[in-house]
Amino acid sequence: MPENWTLPSIFPVGAILFQFLFLLTAIPIEAYVFNNRLKFDKKTSTFYATSVNLFSSVIGWIIFFAIEPRLPIAVKSELINYVFFNSFRSPNTQTLIILTAFIIFFATFLMKFLLLRVLLILLREKIFKPKETDAITPQRKWRNISKLKFQNTNLVTTTLIANSLSYSAITIILLVRVR
Repeated sequence: MPENWTLPSIFPVGAILFQFLFLLTAIPIEAYVFNNRLKFDKKTSTFYATSVNLFSSVIGWIIFFAIEPRLPIAVKSELINYVFFNSFRSPNTQTLIILTAFIIFFATFLMKFLLLRVLLILLREKIFKPKETDAITPQRKWRNISKLKFQNTNLVTTTLIANSLSYSAITIILLVRVR
């Protein structure tokens, strides 16, 4: 362990607890949506919702810690003020927060969709089964391509609905927190 490593004297317990609260809010909501729309059983939908949310949270924090040192001093000051004291000094910060919230929402949606898609591909049981040696007719090939396009569209729509509902619930929690 390097000798210049020290534990922080101020620890953002509030930010950690709210991340935990957000995960506890988002996972059941998204699992419910996956269960209803994608017709997964409850255990599978909970597994996918948990995996997607945990992976996206970890990736999001990695991105945050990569971007944070490059932020201007004024933005860093506002960020630290919000994380530790739950207040802003500058009234112009709200515009930046709204823009950042939209960017985070769509980035999270894209990340969750890609993670869900990768998990579905990796965990599909058909990958390990031997392929049929039958010649595939052009009609059957066209049906398979159409089915894949429909499933992909359904996956995008489901992920968007799940992400929107979980973000709405988190926004309500944040609004209640402010009051």
